[in-house]
Amino acid sequence: MSIHWFHFAAPQNFFHLCTRLWPWFAWIATGLALWGLWLGLGVAPIDAQQGEGYRIIFVHVPASWMSMVIYLAMGFWSVMGLTFKTRLSGMMTQALAPTGAIFAALSLWTGALWGKPMWGTWWVWDARLTSELILFFLYIGFIALTSAIEDVKRAERAGALISIVGCINVPIIYFSVKWWNTLHQGASVSMTQSPSMARLMLWAMLLMALAFWSYTVAIVLYRVRTLILQRERDSHWLRSWVEQAQGAKVSGG
Repeated sequence: MSIHWFHFAAPQNFFHLCTRLWPWFAWIATGLALWGLWLGLGVAPIDAQQGEGYRIIFVHVPASWMSMVIYLAMGFWSVMGLTFKTRLSGMMTQALAPTGAIFAALSLWTGALWGKPMWGTWWVWDARLTSELILFFLYIGFIALTSAIEDVKRAERAGALISIVGCINVPIIYFSVKWWNTLHQGASVSMTQSPSMARLMLWAMLLMALAFWSYTVAIVLYRVRTLILQRERDSHWLRSWVEQAQGAKVSGG
């Protein structure tokens, strides 16, 4: 049995996949977020050192993770686009960027809310905070550059270069607390060590991380679907799909 790996690289095929999947991921994200917030804000015990203020981590940490993961995903799709010249790659990169920028901004904002009671200040030029701020500017720069260039192919190539080069900043963010003497605490969850938090706290954080993952998938699929509608509006397959959708609506109404 042969597997057609590039079957969904065609916008037509990926459009139908997005239409089917994005509502499911949206509902999953909602359920996981409600469950995670309930555990984190209402059930998890008070931290012995930080008191109630530590609960910001249930939003701050997953948002920080997603801000890095999404940028790496942008780099991946940029490499795919430059290598295989697929139209979908550029759309995926542009669909990911706004969500990544939101998570980077959320990471910085919640970090400031956490830093004020813990450090006594909203902001310090700490290695991790500074590199996360650079990541936010990379997102904004990508969005601004691709929006300013009218030619789609040129915009995608320029955006791909920013995405690929900017990936250098992601390991700097992750390893900054190990490479430099920083105020920011080390990782609470590690692949090589036991977690340094109570199991209930860990479950709440992981549920919120899964909720943010599901939200990202849902909103990116929806945004890619919209981009395909905009760029493929003159194609025969899209006109046929619109006619079928309108016919089904009329017969159902």
